[in-house]
Amino acid sequence: MVRVRVLLMLGGLATVLSACSGGNARPALPAATYVASKEQPGEEYVIGPLDSLNIFVWRNPELSAKVQVRPDGRITTPLVNDMPAVGKTPSMLAADMKRALGEYVKDPIVSVIVENFSGTYSQQVRIIGATEKPASIPYRANMTLLDAMIAVGGLNQYAAGNKAKLVRHDRESGAQHEYKLQIGDLLKRGDSSANVSLQPGDVIIIPESMF
Repeated sequence: MVRVRVLLMLGGLATVLSACSGGNARPALPAATYVASKEQPGEEYVIGPLDSLNIFVWRNPELSAKVQVRPDGRITTPLVNDMPAVGKTPSMLAADMKRALGEYVKDPIVSVIVENFSGTYSQQVRIIGATEKPASIPYRANMTLLDAMIAVGGLNQYAAGNKAKLVRHDRESGAQHEYKLQIGDLLKRGDSSANVSLQPGDVIIIPESMF
């Protein structure tokens, strides 16, 4: 009789623990195809530190310049000193350059082209932990988990790929959400359901195996 009661108590405890662990489990993201069925443009690019820009002023080659955004987020071109660039789209920066140059040139036509980009942190995907080469990579439209893992050389030999997680910031609410990833299944078994779409600012964390 005592043995039966002990078994019932243990069974009830296991049920409670199971329910608790299930309530705290990270949700899974919907699967993405290996190749997007329909390529779509992403959000307009936001200039970041160390981006290389081509500033073109039509009919005024002496005012045009190729510059790199400084770490402080500013650029300097002929007649325009310390213009803030980080956080602006190319069209926004072109409009600001037009206003600044308008003091010296009548109705200047300015174009800004991003030639080599790093992007702001909010537009990068960061992969840290047990990978061959942890890195921050610029987000591009239609990027998936597989794309990110190829960029960092995959998992290292100590990685617990199926215990990885994705941390995503919700811009509207300001909340941070975590999702489970099955990177081991994706890379070692070719499980297409483990491939998920990424968003700008995502952080992928890959722990090491305990064994």
